[in-house]
Amino acid sequence: MLETRKVHSHVVAEELEEEIIAGIIPAGSRLDESSIAERFGISRTPVREALHILCGRSLAERVPYKGVLVVQISAERIDQMFEAMAEMEATCGRLSSQRMTMSERAELERLHQQMNALAEAGDHGGYDTANAAFHELLFQGSHNSDLAGIAQALRVKLAPFRKYQLKDTGRLKRSCIEHQQIVDAILDQDARAAETALRRHLVSAAQEVLIRRQVQDSGASHSTLSPA
Repeated sequence: MLETRKVHSHVVAEELEEEIIAGIIPAGSRLDESSIAERFGISRTPVREALHILCGRSLAERVPYKGVLVVQISAERIDQMFEAMAEMEATCGRLSSQRMTMSERAELERLHQQMNALAEAGDHGGYDTANAAFHELLFQGSHNSDLAGIAQALRVKLAPFRKYQLKDTGRLKRSCIEHQQIVDAILDQDARAAETALRRHLVSAAQEVLIRRQVQDSGASHSTLSPA
């Protein structure tokens, strides 16, 4: 029963994350436990856990006497988060280009080839999973546990945004091209090129998020939400 509840809570959290980031659920909306439980056909316990996940990722906050409210996600905030992530990934990439073992470099290239196939197939979910493994390998390849820990914490916070921008098949293919530049730099042990490629990769991801939000922002609230 516990495992089932965990699965439900993460499914609910992912669905709500996507709607918040897309602007379908606007800032200030109250995430009502009863309404969400009814929508997904589950009890309020996994909903409560899902809302805890959203608050942990700074997409919502608990406000006394009001409940859980969606926070304002401005373009400036998105810029700041991706800028921080870009600097961390660039640093990890620079170190990884010099410190990765042969087996780690081979695994990075294998993941890249797998992601190319997933992009061609339009498998967004599979690509997102492989993409997380690709970037995690870059963190670990720095062989600096403190840097890797900070980078991973930032990645968890940005995960909903990164998943959101990979919904478009064209973006998957552009991501593969950017990953090729990263892999080439790592294999060539070119620290400067690795650093530059990762910064550009994160800038590209941020731009995609902002563009998608502009296109999809209808300003409409979801029917399962109650006003704050």
